[in-house]
Amino acid sequence: MASVTALVMLFLACAGGLVCGNQTYIVYMNPAHRPAVHPSHADWYAAHLQSLDIDPGRHLLYTYSDALHGFAASLLPHHLDLLRRSPAVVQLHPDPVLTLHTTRSPQFLGLAPDASSSATVPRPIQAVEAASRDVFIAVLDTGVWPEVPSFSAAAGLPEVPSRWRGACEAGVDFSPSLCNRKLVGARSFSRGFRAAAAVAGDGTVRGKPNEYDSPRDRDGHGTHTASTAAGSAVANASLLGYATGTARGMAIAARVAAYKVCWASGCFGSDILAGIDTAISDGADILSLSLGGGSTPYFRDTIAIGAFAAAERGIFVSCSAGNSGPGPATLANGAPWIATVGAGTLDRDFPATARLGNGARYTGVSLYSGKGMGKKLVPAVYGGGSSNASKLCLAGTLDPARVRGKLVLCDRGVSARVEKGAVVKAAGGAGMILANTAANGEELVADSHLLPAVAVGKKEGDLIRQYVTTNPRPRGALSFGGTVLGVRPSPVVAAFSSRGPNPVSPQILKPDFIGPGVNILAGWSGSIGPTGLLKDGRRTQFNIMSGTSMSCPHISGVAALLKGAHPNWSPAAIKSALMTTSYVLDNTNSPLRDAAGGSYATPFAYGAGHVDPQRALSPGLVYDITADDYIAFLCSLNYTIPHIQAITKRPNVTTCSRRFSDPGNLNYPSFSVVFAKKWRVVKYRRELTNVGSASSTYEAKVSGPGGVAVTVKPAKLMFKHVNQKLKYSVTFASKERGRSAGTAFGWITWSNKQHKVRSPVAYTWKM
Repeated sequence: MASVTALVMLFLACAGGLVCGNQTYIVYMNPAHRPAVHPSHADWYAAHLQSLDIDPGRHLLYTYSDALHGFAASLLPHHLDLLRRSPAVVQLHPDPVLTLHTTRSPQFLGLAPDASSSATVPRPIQAVEAASRDVFIAVLDTGVWPEVPSFSAAAGLPEVPSRWRGACEAGVDFSPSLCNRKLVGARSFSRGFRAAAAVAGDGTVRGKPNEYDSPRDRDGHGTHTASTAAGSAVANASLLGYATGTARGMAIAARVAAYKVCWASGCFGSDILAGIDTAISDGADILSLSLGGGSTPYFRDTIAIGAFAAAERGIFVSCSAGNSGPGPATLANGAPWIATVGAGTLDRDFPATARLGNGARYTGVSLYSGKGMGKKLVPAVYGGGSSNASKLCLAGTLDPARVRGKLVLCDRGVSARVEKGAVVKAAGGAGMILANTAANGEELVADSHLLPAVAVGKKEGDLIRQYVTTNPRPRGALSFGGTVLGVRPSPVVAAFSSRGPNPVSPQILKPDFIGPGVNILAGWSGSIGPTGLLKDGRRTQFNIMSGTSMSCPHISGVAALLKGAHPNWSPAAIKSALMTTSYVLDNTNSPLRDAAGGSYATPFAYGAGHVDPQRALSPGLVYDITADDYIAFLCSLNYTIPHIQAITKRPNVTTCSRRFSDPGNLNYPSFSVVFAKKWRVVKYRRELTNVGSASSTYEAKVSGPGGVAVTVKPAKLMFKHVNQKLKYSVTFASKERGRSAGTAFGWITWSNKQHKVRSPVAYTWKM
């Protein structure tokens, strides 16, 4: 195991000969301008910089070949004009900094037997798991802790297929021998991070000093996501006694490779592109990225650009939607060639109770595993400091004289939940009640706090606030209930899960679907405690985390199963199967609810619904999309030709000879209809491919708001052979002529006795 002394300093000032004050840029090149004298793109990029009097040995960070045509370089201000004037340069932009979107889920998804029942795994799933051993999942994250048992090669897992070209790179406290038939690759990409962490022009330093200069995961996030996607089955796994059972990934036979692209100060676009570029070259079938930034046009979105290259090569790309919910239009990674994943809850909970001096008892959640508070009530306090900031329990705001030995009530928000607990403990508090505000509603996320702590929803929080602030001698105590299964209702859309409408292209409904993303048990780094705080000295092989970061690798693993079952399916076909077979009723047979307020959720929160892997194996019909279709979509966004060339790597795209009349005409498995002031009738076309029985007939059924007339032509599709394609059109007419704003939702379903191929429809009225 590594020790703290094995950590290295990656932010050496002006490291590697970099000039202080440089800024990293990603430069997109037009390969049509490459002189024949240069044997490779990399040679040309270096020579081109040299021709502009820019020393490539000093400034060039990465050259890309598969993800895009271009390079990343650390440049001075006067270099920018030189590059922009070059006809070989398509575009350039600063290196963006993105962020991470931070046992029972296999049973919840129907991929493993439930220990509480006599049911067995359906045979189709068992057969698919065997087939997925030839599928490679590349996880771009914070690296991997290879000693976690989730990455041990299970008995019977055959040799790694020869088509795999990946490698395990040696580095600080990381030997290539740590890889095996399960963990087949581990690489790290830090040049963008190094360049940004060098001393800036104002004398500040970006980033934290201690990082493993290797694929080893110091953070834990990457180990968690990789083991969620494809970890081997591990019996008796738990987080300090919570969620005890068999921990396993979604595709236990699939191979996994870790690409470390995220560091202490974030995930730099140049490093992410280098990871994608290498993963494509290594032979990955699935890319899993639990990270992202804000919404930006696709030609400036490094993940969208890298993902386009992957999708064109038949690689499925799964990305987290983000944790900026529940506000509208907050999602990231919304390009149509990406599977955008939101988060929902499991049917598992970790109940804990706050008992007050007035006899009231309020139920919340907690993963606290230490010594409890006992039955005796202790004094309670809210706002244990001299300012209102103390109600948030921010660092430095609590007065130990007012807090010591008391149960402290803290408002959720601004700082991390576990950090609030650490602040209370440092001030001498005996325990903490973490109460939601309106921003989080009734959503409950359990944490492994350093002191006795319970998280409660807004309604309970308001009642506790009232008691503590009005009672002259408020008192309370906490108790903990372990792990409870069979929670109803579930799933529920997580309040933090980012929402649509799609801020970049509103005619593409996002997210695509939701998966388990709340209180997920998976592997963890051995260098940090379960809270992620440096002061947390506990160590565990597994941790419970929440976020769309956790739901994303669920989809990555399920996609690997579908890839194993249907190796000839395109990424679009796999995503279509997952979307059109998703469900929208919870385990009480009621519509999915939103944790933010308890009301019914909408497709802007859950997309097509919650994924159902078993049904996705046999969807009947799929909506397929080619790279040329995506180009026609980009043309319909009125992007310039250089912008389209930057995304697609196609210098021969010199005109938009084919473009959709509306971006919504992309053959997507969902619909987002935008009624504008002058456009009260919208017509879209779609094409379905038969992947079911050779002779199949489907009939269309429409449901939705009374204010929209929907006409599907033809209303019946008769397929005569497998892989046959049939087209249909659908016309949406708003009957509410005076309506100028608002949203509504509906469904279009193609059905026969065996299948229901359902697409959500979102309606938006704009001035």
